[in-house]
Amino acid sequence: MSGKASGGKEIASAGAASAGAEIASFLSDARRLSEPAGGRPRLVFALDATMSRQPTWDLACRLQGAMFAAAAETGLSVQLVYFRGFNECRSSRFVADAKALTGLMTSIDCRGGQTQIGRVLRHVRTEAGRSSLRAVVFVGDAMEEPIDDLCAAAGELGLLGVKAFMFQEGRDPDAAAAFQEIARLTGGAYARFDAGAAQALAGLLRAAAAYASRGVDGLAKLATENVEARRLLTAMHGRSA
Repeated sequence: MSGKASGGKEIASAGAASAGAEIASFLSDARRLSEPAGGRPRLVFALDATMSRQPTWDLACRLQGAMFAAAAETGLSVQLVYFRGFNECRSSRFVADAKALTGLMTSIDCRGGQTQIGRVLRHVRTEAGRSSLRAVVFVGDAMEEPIDDLCAAAGELGLLGVKAFMFQEGRDPDAAAAFQEIARLTGGAYARFDAGAAQALAGLLRAAAAYASRGVDGLAKLATENVEARRLLTAMHGRSA
């Protein structure tokens, strides 16, 4: 991820960029909604928007909207990153009005292509070098990249203190192995959910927002009432999730 990744721009050199109406809307809204993060805690929220996720995309958008709402209540600044299609990987600015990101998400449709998790991790590394960044949340169902490259990028995030919360949809074994290792190397957590487990994903996203905004103490407090928060807290302490 060699280029700059702010202001709703394409992450790195992504070849011939798609100029669909929904992308123009995404970038326009991202610029309109953005404001300086200042001293706010920050979270990168990354999504696999390749075609395999199409069947559950609308459901995921609604659930991920719940995380944005929780983030807004705690003063968290959120950046949305997604990849899809041929070499397309984009990011918004960090925005304090996190609920508004739900509208941005609904403007994105899924397109066929390979995963670009490595680009996401390198982008997060760049953002962490600019100012404090506590966590990245990634939601996906596949991994089609050299796992050693992903582990190297994850290790760098771990050294920077950025924890990765890797949420896997489905049961792909390659994705599971990669997501678990990325979480381990960053000191974050891995969790799997099925398409029909709406409450599980909603709880996981809420728990990740709690950690990003208030650290382990915030996650521990939420864990007293949220089973998914307890699940992540257990995973972060090195036990089975």
